[in-house]
Amino acid sequence: MTSFASSSTSVSVWFAVGTKSVILGDLHQGRCIISGQRNYTGARLMEFHSTGISHEAVMDELDEAAANDVPWRDGRLGLYVHFGGEDVLAVAKDAYMRFFSENALGPTAFPSLAKFEREVVGWTANLLNGPDEATGNISSGGSESIFLAMKSMRDWARAHNRGGECPQVVAPYSAHPAFSKAAHMLGMEVKRVALGDDFRVDMDAMAAAISHRTVGIMGSSPGFPHGVVDPIEAIAEIAVAHDLWMHVDACVGGFVLPFARRLQYPVPEFDFSVPGVRSMSADLHKYGFAAKGASTVLYRSPEDYQFQIYEFDEWPRGRYAPPTMPGSRPGGAVAAAWAVMRYLGIDGYTRIVREIMTVRDAIVEGVNAINDLHVLSDPDGPIIAYGSETLDIFAVAEALAERGWFVTKGAEPPCVHMGMLTAIHVPVVKDYLADLEAAVEEVRGGRKAASRAVSYGG
Repeated sequence: MTSFASSSTSVSVWFAVGTKSVILGDLHQGRCIISGQRNYTGARLMEFHSTGISHEAVMDELDEAAANDVPWRDGRLGLYVHFGGEDVLAVAKDAYMRFFSENALGPTAFPSLAKFEREVVGWTANLLNGPDEATGNISSGGSESIFLAMKSMRDWARAHNRGGECPQVVAPYSAHPAFSKAAHMLGMEVKRVALGDDFRVDMDAMAAAISHRTVGIMGSSPGFPHGVVDPIEAIAEIAVAHDLWMHVDACVGGFVLPFARRLQYPVPEFDFSVPGVRSMSADLHKYGFAAKGASTVLYRSPEDYQFQIYEFDEWPRGRYAPPTMPGSRPGGAVAAAWAVMRYLGIDGYTRIVREIMTVRDAIVEGVNAINDLHVLSDPDGPIIAYGSETLDIFAVAEALAERGWFVTKGAEPPCVHMGMLTAIHVPVVKDYLADLEAAVEEVRGGRKAASRAVSYGG
């Protein structure tokens, strides 16, 4: 059972777990919320030194600065680093350095980079069942891919006199914040709607949210908070019925789910094979194992792709029309993405995804075997979150952190969020589960969480 309530300024979203309804917060609709409590601080002025230091001294300072970083190679970090093996990392590094100085802003000067981008986009579209005419670009990351798709959606709506002054996009409550960030920058609104008790979007709530201002709709494959794929086929039916632009955010799943399906995992339809899906985002620097930052934004048709391009010629230098948000783009990131895809091929990715899904299955089984813990829903990919109806799960998180794990939490519902599993976690599954059992025993003994703060990206 799912209930949904709205007002002129915000939306309260609820979902039901068993017989208990749980509120999912106040959903401000993609607008900037200004309050007197804001205290963000950027980098401050520092005196720039007059003389330099030696190469060796610079390297020493880099090593010193990294001394307090999480040692991700130990497998105790589930976020920020996506490891496909030492061989894959070496290919990415070598390719990046070969094109370290080249700039993808200049495809005429560097036709190699244009070739690499065309082939990476083409290969990715092929993996995601795009038609022959599918097209797109390499971007700097998932947030930029989402921004470009939202910009295309907005300009398509303007061209067809849709959406009024503030076009609206309907999205699950679990959609990545990049959609709301893009909407804020583009003069749009994201209307987030309720999740069901399986943490996938509630389709009745989504259908009810469509209004005269709605120009787009989206689903995640999978969503980052809970690791489940939204019902993409059902969302697409709404898109087709109302002539809406539909985007699928496969930033996490784009380079996992196609290979998991080859391994006979039950992967729902999530890509261009679904009629009505018009654009997708899929990150190369996550499970594509390329260097950061690299993602793809893809379009079903060249006609839709045209809305991505910003063109300008009212200055002395002539026509300016780079396809993505930045002008200059690092050639190294483009080359590394091409090199890793060329190196691995379908067989290589399938081998790595087999390792990742084996780790996922072992952790799901191990967590569910611990009394008072349960994995949220039934994850479709490599993201796991788990919680408890009886234990202070944030206290469990703190006890794990004291045992040397980099632990992140989820807010709704309260949970431990394991981030995104990779091959680096293969050797540590038993250690993790053993430490988790010990942490649970500590909390059963009365330990309480010192903090209930939850954030992502800090």
